[in-house]
Amino acid sequence: MTAELTVGERIAWYRQRRGFSQEVLAGFVGRTADWLGKVENGRIELDRVSVLRHIARALDVTLGDLLSEPSLMEWTPDSGQETVPALRAVLMDYRQVSGLGQKPINDEPVALDVLREDLDDVWSAYQESRFGYVTNRLVGLIPTMKDAASLYDGDDRRVASGRLALTYQVAASVLTKLGEADLAWGASDRGIREAQASQNPVIVGSLLRSVAHSLLSTGAFAEASNLVQDTADYLEPHLKRGGSSLVSVYGTALLVGAMAAARNEDRSGSRDFLDEADRAARRLGGDHNRLWTAFGPTNVSIHRVSTAMELGDVQIAVDLGPDLDTSAVPTERRVRHSLEVARALSTTNKRELALAAILDAERIAPEQVRYHYLSRHLVQMWVRTQKGKPSHQLAGLAQRLNVA
Repeated sequence: MTAELTVGERIAWYRQRRGFSQEVLAGFVGRTADWLGKVENGRIELDRVSVLRHIARALDVTLGDLLSEPSLMEWTPDSGQETVPALRAVLMDYRQVSGLGQKPINDEPVALDVLREDLDDVWSAYQESRFGYVTNRLVGLIPTMKDAASLYDGDDRRVASGRLALTYQVAASVLTKLGEADLAWGASDRGIREAQASQNPVIVGSLLRSVAHSLLSTGAFAEASNLVQDTADYLEPHLKRGGSSLVSVYGTALLVGAMAAARNEDRSGSRDFLDEADRAARRLGGDHNRLWTAFGPTNVSIHRVSTAMELGDVQIAVDLGPDLDTSAVPTERRVRHSLEVARALSTTNKRELALAAILDAERIAPEQVRYHYLSRHLVQMWVRTQKGKPSHQLAGLAQRLNVA
């Protein structure tokens, strides 16, 4: 119902539904009625998630309600016509919880090497921002992985459980990208159980990061930050003898903590997480993609830009972001950084450069740009506040993002 409204217009819509005046809602979030009026009219750009979280809580709605999430997944040759609803049915199958009536699909489990290839396929596609393909592929892959975890025994069963856990993690990751925060949480919850069954600290750490990321996407910033600290404490004893995969999982978890702390307006906490992540990246000695973490110095720098924007340090983001070379990291990371740079440029009234950044990102990863709230928010705001007719490029982009 509110999909075609700007963030400010959605705030006004929910405020009116709650029967609040501007003065009352502004008071709840420690702002003035004049400020809120400018937000609702689009005269102030409101994209800091920490502020949106306060408004959402005052209105008793979710962050997704204000961000117009989730997004409808378009049918493509990659996705077919079985997308999020089919994946939801797999994740919410009552037999997974009760164990009643659950029978393996096959008499024999799929070979562990084949499962490894399948897992690498979906993670690689995710990092290439092929979200439709990943969603469709998971509909069949999760039951196959579950079969293996139930049919194998001994060490093989632990390996199968670990691969099922990482399959749930990629499900949580892609669902977060699509704005399906609650469903992503469910996938992370399933995954942590299987990770614990694997008895592999690297996989347990990876799924704890997934749970923290799911908490972050639902607006539970303090809880996400605390969980990351617990995860770091859990992994730290293993670091001395751990390999590059463990260090990468450790470092990437710290980056989630930095974002959670920034959105919780905890400047020192965010800085501490980033500094520790930087030490882990220097220990690796370069950019790597162990266990699909894309961890290294570049990803730490990407998060320095993102956390600066969340904390309102726009000039830091403008100084660092545009010149950062992200060619060493996967597509998903490069494009996410481009959207952050576009936000920073837009905030400093450099809309042409911001538009160019989003258009470049769209050429690389159209699905990621289409579904991310930042690109939709920025383009919609530009169209609404444009003096005169929007440019051909902006109008075309707005139409492709379904925000025209």
